[in-house]
Amino acid sequence: MDDKYNHLAVEKAAQDEWTARDAYRVTEDTRKKKFYACSMLPYPSGKLHMGHVRNYTINDMLTRYLRMNGYNVLMPMGWDAFGLPAENAALKNGVPPAKWTYENIAYMKSQMQAMGLAIDWSREIATCDPAYYKWNQWLFLKMLEKGIAYRKTQVVNWDPVDQTVLANEQVIDGKGWRTGAVVEKREIPGYYLKITEYAQELLDFVQKDLGGWPERVKLMQENWIGRSEGVRFAFTHDIRGDDGQLIGDGRMYVFTTRADTIMGVTFAAVAPEHPLATQAAKGNPKLAAFIEECKKGGTTEAELALKEKEGMPAGLKVTHPLTGEPVDLWVGNYVLMGYGDGAVMGVPGHDERDFAFALKYGLPIIQVVHVDGQAYDYKRWQEWYADKENGVTINSDIFSGFNYKDAVNAVAHHLQQKGLGEKKTTWRLRDWGVSRQRYWGTPIPIIHCEEHGAVPVPEKDLPVVLPQDCVPDGSGNPLNRREDFLACTCPVCGKPARRETDTMDTFVDSSWYFMRYCDPRDAEKMVAAGTDYWMPMDQYIGGIEHAILHLLYARFWTKVMRDLGLVKIAEPFTRLLTQGMVLNEAFSRTTTGKQYFWQHELDIERDEHAKVISAKAKADGQPVTYEGWTTMSKSKNNGVDPQDLIEKYGADTARLYTMFTAPPEATLEWNDAALEGSYRFLRRIWNFALKLGPAAAAPAAASGKLAQALRREVHMVLRQVDYDYQRMQYNTVVSGAMKMLNALEDFKGNGEPGADAALREGFAILLRVLYPATPHVTHALWKELGYAAALGDLLDAPWPKVDEGALKQDEVELVLQVNGKHRGAILVPAGADKSEIEKIALASESFQKFAGGATAKKVIVVPGRLVNVVV
Repeated sequence: MDDKYNHLAVEKAAQDEWTARDAYRVTEDTRKKKFYACSMLPYPSGKLHMGHVRNYTINDMLTRYLRMNGYNVLMPMGWDAFGLPAENAALKNGVPPAKWTYENIAYMKSQMQAMGLAIDWSREIATCDPAYYKWNQWLFLKMLEKGIAYRKTQVVNWDPVDQTVLANEQVIDGKGWRTGAVVEKREIPGYYLKITEYAQELLDFVQKDLGGWPERVKLMQENWIGRSEGVRFAFTHDIRGDDGQLIGDGRMYVFTTRADTIMGVTFAAVAPEHPLATQAAKGNPKLAAFIEECKKGGTTEAELALKEKEGMPAGLKVTHPLTGEPVDLWVGNYVLMGYGDGAVMGVPGHDERDFAFALKYGLPIIQVVHVDGQAYDYKRWQEWYADKENGVTINSDIFSGFNYKDAVNAVAHHLQQKGLGEKKTTWRLRDWGVSRQRYWGTPIPIIHCEEHGAVPVPEKDLPVVLPQDCVPDGSGNPLNRREDFLACTCPVCGKPARRETDTMDTFVDSSWYFMRYCDPRDAEKMVAAGTDYWMPMDQYIGGIEHAILHLLYARFWTKVMRDLGLVKIAEPFTRLLTQGMVLNEAFSRTTTGKQYFWQHELDIERDEHAKVISAKAKADGQPVTYEGWTTMSKSKNNGVDPQDLIEKYGADTARLYTMFTAPPEATLEWNDAALEGSYRFLRRIWNFALKLGPAAAAPAAASGKLAQALRREVHMVLRQVDYDYQRMQYNTVVSGAMKMLNALEDFKGNGEPGADAALREGFAILLRVLYPATPHVTHALWKELGYAAALGDLLDAPWPKVDEGALKQDEVELVLQVNGKHRGAILVPAGADKSEIEKIALASESFQKFAGGATAKKVIVVPGRLVNVVV
């Protein structure tokens, strides 16, 4: 073996051998216990980042550990290849998204292979491959048949310059993120999936079947599904439309969880798109202008929560359902048409948002709930105003004196008697709109015929293949100009027709890819026997940013596939690990815009704890601002290129560092010194192996006391490390390996029988413990030292078992104290009783030396720890 650790040569040799052997190809094997471990598939953006390195190393360590323990382990990989970034790159570079995407896939795959990941590449998929997205289209048609998919008109953000629909996140201050054009609201038809029909089951399974998920992710799922029990009721009115008919049959419905406060209603508000608002605006130019302003910008709950609550009187009144009194109607920018009925009751006395709205516009506030010991202040909101646990209704006529539950029941009963309301359960969850007016995605398999309308593409004609040579130019979806794609015949009548140009939301692609890994080459079925064998997935690994939508849609998709008879499972992921982000320090300066600096461009002064005191740019000597620790990003010039890292230090160092520095769930703060330390540790491993050398013959058993002590220490660490592997605490696994190496390096056998055997056994254990984290260097040393000949290739070598016999001690070391002061140590037989320990302590050289001839007055024995002799 080489005298020096050459990471480039070591890693190339190991990877060449694994590739030649096709070492990571996995097949279904019913003789073994299966384990399916999967990282969330990446978007092929161009290069891996350190978050990828960390995610995949976690998966890889799990895979290798379980394989050594006899499991049949699947670790696949693919590419979430459709989506907007590819279109943006096409706009910028003038190349088709397909070319950009496939080039990025090739480069990122080479980076993954350089990391030495145990990926079964025979199962690789790309969601932009027609062989994959054919099944998106096929299942969409099945959902259409079952009524799970349906078509309706949707309100979208329309960029009039780009001629395209924008996501809410792409609307900034009412303008398109790229063009700066004022965004318009348009109603266009689109396809939806009835995820709401599965709302209760999705919620039930969160607690029933997701025991291996982090609690905070389960809570996020519960909140997003958002089950609410309350009362839906109507304010009546006599407002008529241009046709003379009562709008909404003379009823404006609202839903509330606080029906106990209904007697505190002082106004009602509707969304800008509500029919009552539209009618009111016809004779009110100021209101019409306000409504148009409200329609600009995003319409998510999160965005509206940050907006200042604004409103304008509609000049209309509705009637309170219980008092019969008129209630002023307002149009509010905080009311969402897509949630509930697009109208809310305003109870300023007991709703914080309504309270602020009432103060702003001078609306009446009525207290209708009282809590003992509390005084109501009409000028200042207090948290107890919304207390439904301790509150009692007041100022509420016949409903006064009730607690929350009884008041709700009484109000619901009276509303039901009047035919104006009833108890109801509602959901925050809304049906999933999957239509995207974009090019780079799965074509929706629909044909538009003048006579027969929207007609499904026949199953035999799937896939509807997306042209891969389009180059978006910012003037709308290029499919609208591709006659070779558009032109087709109606499957019903055979007359000329046009294809649908909308494509599917890319969340569709990622909602079932993990099942396709199980049967990636089956051209006849979406899923088959492989899915029966591998699913549900045993361990899913990915970022917390996917804790809501991706996971929710994947859970929904799985239940739909179950109901269509495609799979037997109800939940796709048994365990979930959300790994922490990789952070680095960021430095910036604001002049005309914000400029970020690489650390090598700065002179940075730090204190004794390595905290930044000041920083100046080397180029001009002027100060820059320290922004603290933030997620690594190209835009902030604080990223670390994994490729540079692998070339300089090796993949094993990168892997070891990302695992050792922090637990998998915690954020990792980048530290160049710690990275260097990881590299030095691997050099120590190499140098120890060099010194140990290959075994000339089978060594004698470890029988000497020193050798037994070494074995005890190694096996004690092994027991802890094995426990840490099982709970996926890989940072302490690495620290355990470091403890083992320290013990081996410090061992002095003094020619004892079996000393060499203890060293070699210990190093064999260390290599296997370290192998899942650093597979290349351990693979090389395993072969060089002859372990492969005895135990087989490291990839499938048996995981070391703790020798309980090695943990037993013939003698125990106890601390010796004289008059409470530490005076050395004594060795006593492991089973010695108190009197025997006393005799050994009093006879020891240390006691004789420090007692100075004095007689012992008292001997205190603390079993297993110490002996204190009082003289």
